[in-house]
Amino acid sequence: MRVIITGAASGIGQAVAQRLQEGDVIRGDHRMLLVDRDTDGLARVADMIGPAAAILKADVTDEADSAIIAAAALDHMGGIDGVVSNAGAIAAGTLMQMTPADYDRLFAVNTRATWLLARATYPYLRESRGALVATASMAATQPTPPLGAYAPAKAALRMLIRQLSVDWGPDGIRCNCVSPGPTLTGMTAAGYADPARRAEREAAMPLRKLGTPADVANAILFLLSPLAGHITGIDLLVDGGLSNCLMIANGGGAGHAPAAS
Repeated sequence: MRVIITGAASGIGQAVAQRLQEGDVIRGDHRMLLVDRDTDGLARVADMIGPAAAILKADVTDEADSAIIAAAALDHMGGIDGVVSNAGAIAAGTLMQMTPADYDRLFAVNTRATWLLARATYPYLRESRGALVATASMAATQPTPPLGAYAPAKAALRMLIRQLSVDWGPDGIRCNCVSPGPTLTGMTAAGYADPARRAEREAAMPLRKLGTPADVANAILFLLSPLAGHITGIDLLVDGGLSNCLMIANGGGAGHAPAAS
C-alpha cells in the first residue's frame, strides 16, 4: 500500500507509520511519504521505517504545499492508495479568550488542511480506488470547555469527511475519520504529567486507561484496509468508552479530558 501520512514526526502519525511497516494490520509491502514541519522528527521516524519511507517538510495549511505533497508521493511511490490526514493543532482557551487569529489557525490546521490534501490527491485516489482517513477527536461531538475553537474545528472536520464520502463514493474512494479520546501523545503529555490528574482521568474511563498512539493507529489502518472495504463516511471513536459516560460527569472529571489529536 502507498500511503501519505501527515503529522508523521511523532505521536499518532509516527504510530501509523510504524504499524503499517510492521504489517500486522495491513499485510504486504508498503511505501509511505511522511509529512510534517518537524524535520528532525521526520528523520528519526524514517530511520525506524527504512527505505520504504520518504520524508517531506511541508505546511499542510498551504495550498501550494498540498500539491507538492501529492507530487512527492507520486515520485516516491508511483501512486497513492491511502491518505492519513493526521496533522493537528490544539490550543487551550474559551471562545471569548480566543483571538480571530487563534480561531483561524485552528480551523486551518484541523479542518482546511484535510480538504486541501484531499483535493490534491483526489485524481490518484480515484485511480487506485483508495481511502482517506482523518484524525478528528471526541471533542468533535462533546463540547470541551478548555478547547473553545479546537472542538468546533474538529466537528467541522467530521462533517467534511462525511461530505467527502458522499461526493467521492461514486469514484470508489472511501473517506472516514477516527476520534480519539484521552490519548497519551506529545501533544497531551503535559496535561497528564500530574499523576493524580492522570489517575482521575483514567478512573473516569470505562477501560480505566488512557489510549496510546498505537490504539489509534490500529483503527486508522483498519479503515484504510480492505477489511473496511464497505465502510465510508463514519467516525470511529477510539476513546476507551468515555463518550458513553460523559453525561454522568456533567461538567467535571471525564467531561474535561484533553482531546487526543
